[in-house]
Order: sequence, then structure tokens, then C-alpha cells
Amino acid sequence: MNLALKKGEVLPLMESFYTLQGEGNFTGVAAYFIRLGGCDVGCHWCDVKESWDAGKHTILPIEKIVDGIDSKANKVVITGGEPLLWNLTPLTQMIREKGIAVHLETSGAYPLTGEWDWICLSPKKNKLPTDNIYKKADELKMIIYNKDDFLFAEKIASKVSENCKLYLQPEWSRVSKMAPQIVNYILANNKWNLSLQSHKYIDIP
Repeated sequence: MNLALKKGEVLPLMESFYTLQGEGNFTGVAAYFIRLGGCDVGCHWCDVKESWDAGKHTILPIEKIVDGIDSKANKVVITGGEPLLWNLTPLTQMIREKGIAVHLETSGAYPLTGEWDWICLSPKKNKLPTDNIYKKADELKMIIYNKDDFLFAEKIASKVSENCKLYLQPEWSRVSKMAPQIVNYILANNKWNLSLQSHKYIDIP
């Protein structure tokens, strides 16, 4: 089993579902989400802490994961947890062979594997991204919990490519406090865009 995990032939699947992308560049777009178990980044405000322990989730052959993709889906988002804990090349190749675009949501804390149509990088202070992912990110999504996070966001933004789309997103438990500050910040620094967790407002997965 450990060798199969290392090769990316099997993966710990926490959940999968077909819904609308709730945040970032593809807000409102239909996508099939594959949430993999396992994460050691340890964000105190994480809203899927149940994903952290990979051992609590079913290890499935990637063929079974791909077979579960909704037939209507033309985009798959691989998220976590931290999906780059695993070798994602076999899974992403298999999905793309079906003519489906594959998107990644990651903190970037581990080496990049997989073949991607879109990479959303959302770095965390306590486990920074590996150097090789910054220039490959199509989208940078910075979670704003307090005022210091604006400085962190600017530091990370200086490392991504000039074509990378930049988003500031209030941490959900502090939306009422931080959203007005984000709005004012974007008005003064209009390279940034606002991202909101719209799926939480309309109560969808």
C-alpha cells in the first residue's frame, strides 16, 4: 500500500462532490471536487480540519476516484487537506485523458506534481510554498485574518508571475471585521481582487 501511495496509484479520498466553485477566479462555475485527506500545514482557522489525518479516510485506487466524476462535469478541482502531499501525476493524467480540465488548490508547501490547467496557490505563514510553484501559479488567493496578513500577501505577490490573478479573501469567522478593510485595501491597491466564500452564503458544498 505504501508503494502504491508513493506512486499515486491509490489516494486517501475524504469526499467528492459536484457543485459550484465558491471562491476565487472561477466563482459560480460548476466543478467536481475531489478532496484528498492529509495535511500538516495546521491553519488554526481551517474549516476542514477533519481532512488533516489521512489515516481516517478511505484509500481508493485512482481509477475508482475518476470513475466517480459526475458525467456533467468539465472541470475537476483537486483540493484537501493539502493535496500535494501525494503524487498527483497519475490521477491528473487520467482525468485529462477524459477531456476534463484539472484545477489544483494548494498551499504549495510540497513539491508540485500533476498536470494542471489551473493552479490556485493559497500560501500559509507556518509552512511556506516551495520555490518552484510561485511562477506556475495562475491564481494567488491570500486569506486575510488580521492586518498583518496584508503584508504577507504583498510579500507572496512579489514572487508570482505578472499574469497571476491576485485575490484577497476574508477568513470566514472574521468576514464582518476584515471585509471592509479588504475593500479599502483593494481600492488603494487595485492589482488585487476580492474573493468571498459564496458557497457559505448560499449553503452549498
